Amino acid sequence: MSKKILLINDMAGYGKVALAAMIPVLSHMKYEIFNLPTALVSNTLDYGKFDILETTGYMKNTMQVWDELQFEFDAISTGFIVSQEQTKLISDFCKKKAQKGTVIFCDPIMGDDGILYNGVEETTIDLMRELISVADYIVPNYTEAAYLAKMPYQKDGYTEEEYRNMIEVLRATGAKSVVITSAILKGTKQSAVVGYDHQLDSYFKIDFEEVPVRFPGTGDIFSAVFTGKILEGLPVVKATQKAMDVVKKMVELNMNNVDKYKGIPLEMYLEDLEG
Repeated sequence: MSKKILLINDMAGYGKVALAAMIPVLSHMKYEIFNLPTALVSNTLDYGKFDILETTGYMKNTMQVWDELQFEFDAISTGFIVSQEQTKLISDFCKKKAQKGTVIFCDPIMGDDGILYNGVEETTIDLMRELISVADYIVPNYTEAAYLAKMPYQKDGYTEEEYRNMIEVLRATGAKSVVITSAILKGTKQSAVVGYDHQLDSYFKIDFEEVPVRFPGTGDIFSAVFTGKILEGLPVVKATQKAMDVVKKMVELNMNNVDKYKGIPLEMYLEDLEG
């Protein structure tokens, strides 16, 4: 039987981000995919004009129905969360499922480039710490990791040893394996992904060269591939490397797309997930 994964994230009507990006990737990887949208978004935010419908009430009712029907999942992956109320709701839901053996993946989407996204309040950070406390695997970017660890965001980054300290602070909250993306290595101008695998009790660092093109949704592709590979049994460093390779390949194949705001048309490139 294929493993059942619940994705808790937003759904964009126009654009391949969040659920619209993760569902095709994980379905192609032969997982049985279910979803609980945190919001319905008209299109990717890159266009500058958009509409968002928050779904907190629907989520509450859905969770209650699922409990009554005794639905269970092998893994849950959380992404964009719209409000403090949703963060608490999802945290409690994940705690209950984790106690039954469900593997929890958390991408604590809150900000980038040293600042929080519009609408994300300081109080949300505390609630997100509560959510990552029950997670088996978390994949914050450097900005999010700094906020969660209560460490200052430094434009020139941290040393590898300092990132290990940051990881230990995050692990002290309860998070098991930690992968920090978009890390900047102090004094080198080198970009890297740094992390810790709780199964192997080992740290790692993977350097990478940034491709000078921005597509929304690449973080969601990373999360999807990473989740799929972990559930296949790969160690964290190999799952991370695979996710990085897929994202890089997808970006390179689509570099000449005229409208990059809508993300990568994943359905055309699913075979490139192989290998």
